[in-house]
Amino acid sequence: MKPLEQEIRRRKLYEDIVAHLEAMISEGKYAPGDRLPSERDMMENFGVGRTAVREALFALQKKGLVAIANGERARITFPTAHGMIDDLSGVARHMLSQPGGIAHFQQARSFLEVSLARYAAEYATSDEIERLRQALLTNQRALDDKEEFIRTDVAFHYVLAEIPHNPIFTAMHEALVNWLTEQRATSTLARGSSRAAYRAHRMIYEAIASRQVDGAGQAMKQHLEEVAKYYWRVALPTGSRPGHVVKSG
Repeated sequence: MKPLEQEIRRRKLYEDIVAHLEAMISEGKYAPGDRLPSERDMMENFGVGRTAVREALFALQKKGLVAIANGERARITFPTAHGMIDDLSGVARHMLSQPGGIAHFQQARSFLEVSLARYAAEYATSDEIERLRQALLTNQRALDDKEEFIRTDVAFHYVLAEIPHNPIFTAMHEALVNWLTEQRATSTLARGSSRAAYRAHRMIYEAIASRQVDGAGQAMKQHLEEVAKYYWRVALPTGSRPGHVVKSG
């Protein structure tokens, strides 16, 4: 058999193992915490070599379905939203480096956070609004400390991501913050940007606290557009323009 044919055959074998084990997990035959059979047992059960078994386990690990430790049988795990987003990290870094990449992520962040602000204005509990108020006060106290201001800025937005009690939103928020780290550090270099950001946070909070759904969404939209403006002012030479992105809202 030619080398290429061997590769195709080996790849098909491990994919069959993955499909079989995924089906067993979906059907409840394996539950989180259960151990899979040993590599040797799987080799015998599936009639394949060790390489195919190990590739199947690695593929399942990437999907967040198993955990692999040296010297132990693979253990079934439960996939998380954070794991799902983490798998996109490499793709995201590549996309950010492409023309218009940062602008596209800025737009994606705006779509998410405008919706979160609107949701908070309509559904946040009094305790959640108080947590947002405390995050705002902490952000205000950090105005003269660039690094601390960035941290408290992120924390303010994270409170909003927590309010729907949906782990996908918090994972998406963390991912977007991580992927746009350069933007956050760059935009704070523009004179007056931190104080402008704090004022915007205060307007967002006030709209949410007074249950102004449209006002909260608009305040967030204006805030993120201003952050983007400060970023491009620092990042691009005079007269340059970022890649075209349709505005949210």
